Amino acid sequence: MTLSILIWLPLVIALLAAALPDHLTGRAAAIGSLIPLGIAISYLARFKTGQPGLQFVTDHTWIGAFGIHYKLGLDGLNVALVVLATVLFTASMVWAASREWERPRLFYFFFGLAESAVLGAFCAQDLFLFVALFDLMLIPFYFLTGIWGSGDRVRATTKLVVYTLVGSFFMLVAAIATAVLASDANGTPITFVLSSLQHLPLSHASQDWIFLCFAVAFLVKMPLVPFHGWLADGYRSMPIPAVAVFSGVLSKVAAYGFLRIVLPLFPYASVHYQTLMLLIALWSILWATSLAFTTTNARLVVAYSSVAQLGFITLGIFSLRPQGGQGALLQMVNHGLVTAPLFFIVAALAVRCGGSEDIREMGGLAFRAPVLATLFLIVALANLAMPGSSNFAGEFGVFKAKEAIAVIAFAGVVGAAVYSLRVYIRTMHNRVGPRAQSREISWRDGLAIVPVVVVILALALYPQFGLKRSQSSLQTTMAPAELQEGVQPATAALAAAGTPRLVARRVYTYPAATP
Repeated sequence: MTLSILIWLPLVIALLAAALPDHLTGRAAAIGSLIPLGIAISYLARFKTGQPGLQFVTDHTWIGAFGIHYKLGLDGLNVALVVLATVLFTASMVWAASREWERPRLFYFFFGLAESAVLGAFCAQDLFLFVALFDLMLIPFYFLTGIWGSGDRVRATTKLVVYTLVGSFFMLVAAIATAVLASDANGTPITFVLSSLQHLPLSHASQDWIFLCFAVAFLVKMPLVPFHGWLADGYRSMPIPAVAVFSGVLSKVAAYGFLRIVLPLFPYASVHYQTLMLLIALWSILWATSLAFTTTNARLVVAYSSVAQLGFITLGIFSLRPQGGQGALLQMVNHGLVTAPLFFIVAALAVRCGGSEDIREMGGLAFRAPVLATLFLIVALANLAMPGSSNFAGEFGVFKAKEAIAVIAFAGVVGAAVYSLRVYIRTMHNRVGPRAQSREISWRDGLAIVPVVVVILALALYPQFGLKRSQSSLQTTMAPAELQEGVQPATAALAAAGTPRLVARRVYTYPAATP
């Protein structure tokens, strides 16, 4: 079974579901989403830990004249993220299937297209293929927001289009420049294959501006300050199942892009702009935490908490150390598992308060809803990185990497405890709100929320499950930047990559001699 089946099966299922009557489309799409989930889990089960390089590789020439390949593969950087994507898309499909939607066939078609594009972006091992799928995964959300969104959806969609199109333009220019300049500088045929580009070093000047182009594209998508202008309108207007996967999965594709593309291909620029990236991450943590303190909209509290968590992820990536990268990667998975059920719970609370997401109109909802309150408490504690929770292990890895920045960023951890408990207490306890009606969670909502909560608890008990699968890949990914800093990476990582230390030093530090 090739990875192509996993990637394009969601789109095929959505098309088949669209051929059914409207009242069956959602159920068929939800049931069908279990198939990609099962396939992704099978890849995770068959994944060989400690084995260097890619596994389950598919490699075909796509556009031979330009060295573009249809190359897919899994390693420690993406295998857990692929499973995360299928888990959250399945949960969102299940949640959506219990609701009525206008034009359901089109709705589930866009969902299937989005899942296929996201899985493709995670698996892509060709730079041009990654850029194409990165842009493709955004298109369905323009329509999901513009057609099925709420509030000022025109404004939200316009902002989303403008910001992401600008970012995509920078990324496309950077991708083409990387392949062309690498070919010219090294006298080799043009290629977009990532494994080949890693052995074609660029000059300092080229790395600098190409790094900035990729950084703009990824920071817009995450989003981090100051590229967050679309965040509030977009998250407020997206339908709940769309915002759950957008925040839980799509933002991780951008963070993953730093690990897969930026650090291995532009090690000099990664070191050169390390402080800038750490300051952007720190600024995002403090900004998002302060807004989560003050807003009374429960959905926006979750949105701003997501920005803060992505700030921690960026801190880990640009620690430029394997332990920081492991913490970042674990945090990507944990955050996705936490943020999706939080959005589902916000929707459940709003239904009990006449459609309002304002926490001032809630209160006392735990009175007749102990199961809902328990699920909310588990997710809230995971969100604030309670010791023993899944998020705690990820943040600990990030903090271990850069102590000075971590001390300041610690305010974000304290803040997370405040705003997470604030929302929980205001909605679940105190006096019953004027329009609030306390009732237990429905079995339909439980089908979407409970399995994800179970996974959260499982990772809290055994975070090593994810760590041991990513260790060798992250050591190899961080090795070029470590060499640029003058830090000798683990010899085992270089040997595992099949690259002798002398060759690795020549490849990764050669541009330092030719600025």
